[in-house]
Amino acid sequence: MGAPTRWETETDEGHSQWYIDRFRKMADEGADLEGEARLVDAMVPRGARLLDAGCGPGRIGGALHARGHTVVGVDVDPALIAAAEEDHPGPRWLVGDLSELDLTAAGEPEPFDAAVMAGNVIVFIAPGTEADVLRRVAAHVAPDGFVVVGFHVNRTLPLADFDAAVDAAGLRIEHRFATWDLRAWHDDADFAVTVLRHVT
Repeated sequence: MGAPTRWETETDEGHSQWYIDRFRKMADEGADLEGEARLVDAMVPRGARLLDAGCGPGRIGGALHARGHTVVGVDVDPALIAAAEEDHPGPRWLVGDLSELDLTAAGEPEPFDAAVMAGNVIVFIAPGTEADVLRRVAAHVAPDGFVVVGFHVNRTLPLADFDAAVDAAGLRIEHRFATWDLRAWHDDADFAVTVLRHVT
């Protein structure tokens, strides 16, 4: 594993279980937890191969699997992966550090049609590894595929720093929105959903 992530160093003891319980409760109450999955589903062909990078307890990858896609989810937190396996059987769930991601070594050599990094994943990785994470995730995506990243821009990662990491990772910004339901981007938005492509 690489440097400790913010998820590991800046959250309280028991945070992982709190997070798992929170989303289980929301699901039981009928909350809409699939907005990110609907967007990705609309952008890929039927039966696509998708990487849920920073998958947490599996809500997005599970929703994409239910829509007929082949999903591999990766998260640094074993507790979240265990919850994903319990709550969302079907995808392959793996414990791993996104900054050192090598799914070929884990028996997943086939490129993905797309990768999704939702739930503020990019905010919780180890400081200074943003370009490494984007580079490693994108390395698993086919040349004509995409990576979509969503996060709150008023947290630990300014949007300008994210954009610099995109450049350093050899990617380009294709689209940017203010929400997962594609509301137009504006400079006062506190959330950014960015679609990235390989530089060609």
